[in-house]
Amino acid sequence: MTVPDSPVTTVDPVAAATPPSRLSPVRLPVALAMAVAAGLALLLAFPPYGWWPLAPVGVALLAAATHRRRLSAGAGLGFVTGVALFAPLLAWTNLHTGYLPWVLLSLLQAAYLALLGVATAWVSPLVDRFPPVWPVVTGVLWVGQEALRDRTPFGGFPWGRLAFGQDGSPLLRLAALGGAPLVTFAVAVTGGLLVAGLWWLARARRQPTAAPRWWVPAAGAGAAVLVLFSTALLVPLGGSARGGSVTVAIVQGNVPRLGLDFNAQRQAVLDNHVDATIELAAQVAAGAREQPDLVVWPENSSDIDPLRNPAAGARISAAADAVGVPILVGAVLSGPEQGQVRNAGLLWRPGTGPDLEQLYIKRHPVPFAEYVPMRDIARMVSKQVDRVRADFVAGTEAGVVRTPAVVLGDVICFEVAYDGLVRDTVTGGAQLLVVQTNNATFDVAEARQQLAMVRLRAVEHGRPALMASTVGVSGFVAPDGRVSDATGFNTRAVVVRQLTLTEGRTLATRIGMLPEVLLAGLAVAALAGAAVLRRRPG
Repeated sequence: MTVPDSPVTTVDPVAAATPPSRLSPVRLPVALAMAVAAGLALLLAFPPYGWWPLAPVGVALLAAATHRRRLSAGAGLGFVTGVALFAPLLAWTNLHTGYLPWVLLSLLQAAYLALLGVATAWVSPLVDRFPPVWPVVTGVLWVGQEALRDRTPFGGFPWGRLAFGQDGSPLLRLAALGGAPLVTFAVAVTGGLLVAGLWWLARARRQPTAAPRWWVPAAGAGAAVLVLFSTALLVPLGGSARGGSVTVAIVQGNVPRLGLDFNAQRQAVLDNHVDATIELAAQVAAGAREQPDLVVWPENSSDIDPLRNPAAGARISAAADAVGVPILVGAVLSGPEQGQVRNAGLLWRPGTGPDLEQLYIKRHPVPFAEYVPMRDIARMVSKQVDRVRADFVAGTEAGVVRTPAVVLGDVICFEVAYDGLVRDTVTGGAQLLVVQTNNATFDVAEARQQLAMVRLRAVEHGRPALMASTVGVSGFVAPDGRVSDATGFNTRAVVVRQLTLTEGRTLATRIGMLPEVLLAGLAVAALAGAAVLRRRPG
């Protein structure tokens, strides 16, 4: 049989392992267009666009484009999809750092979709032999790809997971059962159902004898999509509301100007947050605002170490004393060794100052942004790495910060994208999830993508959550994923809200990474099953 991709006549192991009634792959130029469309559809599912129904469409297009392809073609088509997705999705990384980091990061992430394209092409004999497994195989391969991308290299980069593009979807509710991996699986299964249904329709057109029954598998695929979404809508959200309530103020002090040079205005950034908090205190005293139990400042609200700089510490103490409640300060602390710093969430109490017992050190510093792995080699690629003058040291303890009013689960900036870092705070007793972030070096698209992750985490763990940003977007998220009091971007704002605390643990919190392990294990099994069929054609 002649492989459709190649003018050379050879034996196609995929075709040899499948019945002759199966469809040939689409023509390569069409497949290439489908791969581009797949990436763009996936992109539009994420904020700031938020067209979440397009995510399954993107999955379906990639699955159809790579089906029964040679492995090299599958890799190329997957890479094209990855570039079409990640280059625009991560465009905020080049706003103030130049094009090189953006290009390298986008290409690295696209390489994982190239692997997915290889895997999808590889399992073609399996799904041809057993068509009903096509949606499930599609789902587990996506989970496996994300599990790998979330961890490698240098701790991974989970941005752009299918689950993070479903913040307005009924499928988001599945996070309460199995976290982000289960949501990704459901999105990819939906895409697999779409491509399976369309594939059966196309097969019926090619085989008139099958026409009287063509609608059966297609209708079954459609019914399965409806069942999946209906099941998601039945998942209860919110947890038990017997945990009391707490009133929290988010202070978004803003920065003098966006970009990397906001660090040169460290005193001005600190003053912005101090002044906004003192103004809040005056409004509370006048009865115009509710008295908060806690004030949350964002990451980098004090890049001057307040533990070593008496003037900075005095300014924060003035704000805490004025408002009369503790402030969770996002601070950069020196040490522990010379040339090292730490990204911290530090509780600052009125009257007594910093509480060093309630201190969270960021556990996942961002490589090449907060520390530089293999600095000598990295410098050969770009001398821009030397802008990171001091390496951030990773903390070792979960971000459980105990205040008089509420136990916080603190994560800093990109840490919200990592399943285990958030879950550890909840199993450690957190009642309120807090994401301290600094978006001054990015743009509103990045901030809204991050807020979508906060929404998933609130649903996943049945906890109220908030995101506090230097420049926006800040806001509160209920345990059912609803966002309240979202602020504008590049503005100064103070928002105060009473939050109902919840108790108990969702199924997702209790079982942790088990769904991801099981689904990734099924992906390995699917690859192994396809290998057997390829070795034993017919």
